[in-house]
Amino acid sequence: MVLKPIRTSKKLNDDDEEEAILLSPGSRMFHEPNYNIHIVAIMGWKIPLDINSLKAQILSKLLKHPRFSSLQVMDESGEMRWIPTTVNIDDHIIVPQLDVNNNMDTDKLVEQYISNLSTTNIDISKPLWDIHILNVKTSHAEATSIFRFHHSIGDGIALMSLLLSCFRKTSDPTSLPTLPVSKNKSNSNNSKNIRSLIWQYIVKLWLFIRLLFNTVVDVLLFIATALFLKDSQSPFTVAKGFNNKHSTGQRFIYRTVSLDDIKFIKNATNATINDVILGITQAALSRYINRKYEIEGKMKLSVEQMRCRATVLVNLRPALGVQAVAEMIEKNAIVIQGNCFGFVIIPLDIAQLQNPLDYVHKAKISMDRKKRSLESQCTFYVLQLFLNLFGFKGATKLAKRVPSQTTLAFSNVAGPLEEVSFSGHPLAFLAPTCYGQPTGLMVHACSYAKKLTFAITVDEGMISDPNQLGDDFVDSFKSINEAALSKFRTKVD
Repeated sequence: MVLKPIRTSKKLNDDDEEEAILLSPGSRMFHEPNYNIHIVAIMGWKIPLDINSLKAQILSKLLKHPRFSSLQVMDESGEMRWIPTTVNIDDHIIVPQLDVNNNMDTDKLVEQYISNLSTTNIDISKPLWDIHILNVKTSHAEATSIFRFHHSIGDGIALMSLLLSCFRKTSDPTSLPTLPVSKNKSNSNNSKNIRSLIWQYIVKLWLFIRLLFNTVVDVLLFIATALFLKDSQSPFTVAKGFNNKHSTGQRFIYRTVSLDDIKFIKNATNATINDVILGITQAALSRYINRKYEIEGKMKLSVEQMRCRATVLVNLRPALGVQAVAEMIEKNAIVIQGNCFGFVIIPLDIAQLQNPLDYVHKAKISMDRKKRSLESQCTFYVLQLFLNLFGFKGATKLAKRVPSQTTLAFSNVAGPLEEVSFSGHPLAFLAPTCYGQPTGLMVHACSYAKKLTFAITVDEGMISDPNQLGDDFVDSFKSINEAALSKFRTKVD
């Protein structure tokens, strides 16, 4: 198909009328070589899946969104555009015939199937999404489905909102899921005293100076990372010359813990849920690295001296609520507006700490520091500058280079507060993740009802025992929770 080219401005967040036809530059980057990233939502179900019922629900809800019923076609000028097409639902719903016997470990069977998906791409001759249904009972669920879509369709937050808009509360099938709402602290001090006003201006000036200083430091570190600053060598670090195109595949591991216990740790440490999640991640990586180095006898570099950082891809678009998304779908409006993102690089403490709660305390210090910076917004403009100067290839090279210089990619998503169902099928767990990223390790955390699931993606060529790493997350969570309980008992006594 050859299309008449239309001029377009190279802005990562171009949302004008043409954007309904053209892929946004941010989405276009995900089609560059070695940056072919797919988002995967692994969902466990409490009952076997009825294929016909799922198809009917997808046809009535998901396919109303233009991004899921359009091809991505390149014209003769190299621009990529959304072209509406007729969708054959059977091309997108895949039900493999698995050879299952009574003595088979179905957990490993499902794990291997999902891993095999990471070595494949979705056929570009059809809309870039598919759903794989495995009606196989595992220790996690009665059935498992894998919702896979290309990252060029949109960012993870928007796609998660779109997906959840198709769900309903299990307790009330007519109601949409409820997502957590962040509480903004309001200043109740309305004093008009001159001395108070002067003090407020001084505080605001200091906060502005600190914000400016932190932002400059973070942007300089971002540039240094892109040029030469690489994390210390570890079992997770991408080796020189590593190319995910030649990867043997990626393994997806997920572990679920109690969200109530996460909240208990949060209260015990005066932190946030994000702080606790990052603290558990630090503890798990420390546990894995220390054990690995002890076994292999590699203590050339003290673990406490390791430079270890996580790259976080931050969505800069305002997130739409599930209610708003559902209403827009009914009107056949475009919910997903492409990709608009910046980077945040978070330092991690890799050490053996006597008090497990210190992992959370250190995470809180790092997260509080990042909240006083405009790093994500500034790195977005750095990407836009590269796009204008060097085109898609230059911007993609920068977007790929920065994560490959750090130890892992990190993300977390807030899921529904209550149990939900899709077409009458109650959801057991939700584990979103990615593959194709330029890192050997990615950690996603997703809350759902009273659970929190860690989805860990590892490159099989780098990490040979991913299930051990998954167990380290659970063991680290337990040790931190026990320390929080001990602290609570001490206060009570």
